[in-house]
Amino acid sequence: MTGIRTFLTTLLRPLLPRSGAALRTLAVAVAVTAAAVGTLPCPAEAAPSRLKDIADVEGIRDNMLIGYGLVVGLKGTGDNIENMAFTKESLIGMLERLGVNTRGSSLKSKNVAAVMVTANLHAFARQGSRIDVTVSALGDAKSLMGGMLLVTPLIGADGEVYAVSQGTVQVGGFEASGQAATITKGVPTAGRIPSGAIVEREVPFELASMQSVNLALRNPDITTATRISEAVNAYMGALSARATDPGTVQVAVPPGRSLIELMTELEQLRIEPDMQARVVIDETSGTIVIGDNVRVSRVAIAQGNLTIKVTESPQVSQPNPFSATGETVTVPRTDIQVDEQADRKLAVVDGGVSLQEVVNGLNALGIGPRDMITILQAIKASGALQAEIEVM
Repeated sequence: MTGIRTFLTTLLRPLLPRSGAALRTLAVAVAVTAAAVGTLPCPAEAAPSRLKDIADVEGIRDNMLIGYGLVVGLKGTGDNIENMAFTKESLIGMLERLGVNTRGSSLKSKNVAAVMVTANLHAFARQGSRIDVTVSALGDAKSLMGGMLLVTPLIGADGEVYAVSQGTVQVGGFEASGQAATITKGVPTAGRIPSGAIVEREVPFELASMQSVNLALRNPDITTATRISEAVNAYMGALSARATDPGTVQVAVPPGRSLIELMTELEQLRIEPDMQARVVIDETSGTIVIGDNVRVSRVAIAQGNLTIKVTESPQVSQPNPFSATGETVTVPRTDIQVDEQADRKLAVVDGGVSLQEVVNGLNALGIGPRDMITILQAIKASGALQAEIEVM
């Protein structure tokens, strides 16, 4: 503030008369301007993430549900009942519960398929609310298109029924076949039923009555946990938060405050998460992801492949026409080419370089992703890569 006042006074003094009243007016103007400048919002530092995007409230979670049911109404694309014993027994049992006795009879319907039904029961789902379900064929059904899922209880890990599902299966794929060709798009043996299950049982969780809450970091890190606790304490003006471990920050609810209102405010805090230096490699697809904090010590890199190409071009040798002697023979002709890639030179990567410089240096060698994976692993083995390599 003092520096701003001095700068403005020096700037404006030559423009005003040198009288006491004028100088006093100048001082007041400088003070008001400096105060206004001091209250202007400063651009935020690099803090790209909200607290709600990097941490979850402990206890607020989804619960996975599963069930076994039957899909009917298929146009000859269901299970072969003669081969699928569980489909046959399920169909017989369902008909018996409806008062139809089919024991001892021959069932050859191909319009029924046994399926597994799965769903996620989101946190605080109340009785009567609806959730989406996924239906997947269990037997040898060809397609579930046009099928109807019959009433299917969905149970949790504790064996209790939490939802009941029923509805028309929506399939994104299809299959069409003829005598000489078959076309398949997507997966016709799996589909979804939007809002296809009704919640029958709630998962008890009293969030509003809690006196403290634990924030679980999605990517545990000591530095990130410390930054979260410091940001929360700075916002609340008290030591209400503390990092208990790299993945947990405990926040105490001040007296007279509602936890719901407090979390609504804290979720909007901007936090700059710290990231561990890591290189992720997917050798199946040749994908490489290099973190921003990856550093490489000074190292020399050379890369080259030895390629040997052998080509056989046999020639036929025949005697002259009407010759009484000689016979037709095959004369081998072999061409061998050796490519040692002598144009590949030794490249030097300076120490402490940034991510962009590492990528530029490796690309300068003219290598592809596959060879780059081998080079990164070799740099790590030499001890020059200050990062963790994770192979997927």
